[in-house]
Amino acid sequence: MALDKPYADIPGTTVFDAEMSRRGYPLNQFCMSLMQAHNRERFRADERAYLDEWPMSAAQKSAVLARDYNAMLAEGGNIYFLAKIFSTDGKSFVHAAAQMTGMSEDEYQAMMLAGGRSPQDASAGSAASTGSATGASTGSAATGSATGAGCHRIGRDD
Repeated sequence: MALDKPYADIPGTTVFDAEMSRRGYPLNQFCMSLMQAHNRERFRADERAYLDEWPMSAAQKSAVLARDYNAMLAEGGNIYFLAKIFSTDGKSFVHAAAQMTGMSEDEYQAMMLAGGRSPQDASAGSAASTGSATGASTGSAATGSATGAGCHRIGRDD
């Protein structure tokens, strides 16, 4: 039985709750494996083979291979775990957040220094979204499920 989630329609936000945690567990465990140098080396040597060692869904694996962080969020990824992937790639949090918002790093930094995106802008970006729980995104501001600032909020299912 699905619980009522009054927070399900927060513009530009994917809420990381207990359901998302369960969905993303294999993805997040894979990400944590990248904390060890030998695992990062194995992943870089053959990404697909390394991913196939994890009981992740096809959508989760495809999102990792495409480095589609919005799709990873929609598949239960937690941004703090996903950071292990972009760190393995030698990329910064700013790089990943910019990609998730469909902006260049310079545009993203300027937006954040100016106070961030307004709720209206985030709402407009998520209006064309396929939904935070179901859609695969292309990483653009118009289709991503985490188009705000790429952040998660921790909530409870009860």
